[in-house]
Amino acid sequence: MNDNRIPDDARAPVETLCEGRWLSLRKRGRWEYAERNNPGGAVIIVAVTPADRVLFVEQYRVSILKHTIEMPAGLVGDLAEQLDENALLAAARELEEETGYRCGQVEFIHEGPSSSGMSTEMIAFVRAHDLVRVGAGGGDESENIVVHEVPRQEAGAWLFARAAEGYSIDPKLFAGLWFLEHAAQAGSRAGHPR
Repeated sequence: MNDNRIPDDARAPVETLCEGRWLSLRKRGRWEYAERNNPGGAVIIVAVTPADRVLFVEQYRVSILKHTIEMPAGLVGDLAEQLDENALLAAARELEEETGYRCGQVEFIHEGPSSSGMSTEMIAFVRAHDLVRVGAGGGDESENIVVHEVPRQEAGAWLFARAAEGYSIDPKLFAGLWFLEHAAQAGSRAGHPR
């Protein structure tokens, strides 16, 4: 990497502007950004049922005041009793909690920033295999999640139809669908889960 392209203020000291339970607002030089207070980041689960249906979750997001369609996801190490969990353990936990499906295996796919210009949060994509329904899903006591099982071949069209109805569609869903359809290319990835 060519270091002469790094701005001078990238080496400035970090200043905390505000600190909440889950997020902190930081400033480094002229740049303001959000930082997750849990060091584990987040995980997105690409999951397909034995009937070849992709799992999506719907929930209301107060930050944007809209219902969203997302893939099952969650924070890594956000529970007091699981501070040392990694992305794979968090994925299995969140999948079952949100969708009611337990998986036999979780495979790391890729990791990257959620919004590199605004946040330090890193998101790991994982693929859940060997799904078995063990409950209703819907999330924990603080969530009101609706589970959607959409035939894999119809997933893209289904998402665009929900957008036309006014839902906010998380663009990361399309990355998840790409990973699903290009498993061989995703399989040659570099990196490991945290």
